[in-house]
Amino acid sequence: MAALAIAAGAIGYRLMDAPSVGSTVTPSQPSDPLAALERRAEAEPDNAAAWQELGFAYFELARFGDAAQAYERATQADPDSAVLWSSLGEALVMASERDPMPPAARQAFRSALALDRADPRARYFRAVEKDLAGDHEGAITDWLALLADTPPGAPWETDLRRTIEQVAKINDIAVTERLQAAAIGRPDTPPAMAAIPGPTPDELAAASSLRPNQQREMAEGMVERLAARLENQSRDIDGWIMLMRSQQTLGRSNEARAALAKALAANPNERERLQAAAQTLGIL
Repeated sequence: MAALAIAAGAIGYRLMDAPSVGSTVTPSQPSDPLAALERRAEAEPDNAAAWQELGFAYFELARFGDAAQAYERATQADPDSAVLWSSLGEALVMASERDPMPPAARQAFRSALALDRADPRARYFRAVEKDLAGDHEGAITDWLALLADTPPGAPWETDLRRTIEQVAKINDIAVTERLQAAAIGRPDTPPAMAAIPGPTPDELAAASSLRPNQQREMAEGMVERLAARLENQSRDIDGWIMLMRSQQTLGRSNEARAALAKALAANPNERERLQAAAQTLGIL
């Protein structure tokens, strides 16, 4: 059960906190973005992207059962998308109150891997399945293989390492040298990630001369200034993508998703580009 307990934090797919009382969205709000997503999905039942966005919104609100239903509609509209199947599987896992890995979730992950054997979310949860069955060594082996295929700096890298280390510690399995071996020969940052705006070389050089806590403060200050600028320059697509990437790097998945929502609201014609970047960053 150890891996499942931190499953939502692994490979960049974090369990979202329930919305605070002050931020609760209600259907009566005229500008309610959730209601708008619901209306769009119902009006376009064959639009997989509409159901995917609705599922994402429900998941963010910890409405996992509703998220699973939305993702199921998305897979019906586009059965050839591995991302949609693995998203459905994760939502089904989180929605289940009794079975930690319900049969429908297992099948969803199998469907994802049949379409794309590299899908990181499906690979992660298939290893969770092994861990739940008592095959802790097999689960760790699979997670290490996933780590070996993970480009350095990928949004899910830190969480994946933590999963391996925690499950290994609980089950008294040595992984230090195996983690080091998995890091050898790992792929470079993929072109899709390289194309996402990030810090300039000068900014990286300046940060490298600071102590870790100062680097964090510098990064947070840059992110806050960028977010403030985008409030007045909401058409800056590169700026929004940089903000999403920065928030993910700082471990702020909630803020990264909020940035995506704002970017989409301000730039509906750039939906495809923004969503592609979000998927690369592990936000969707």
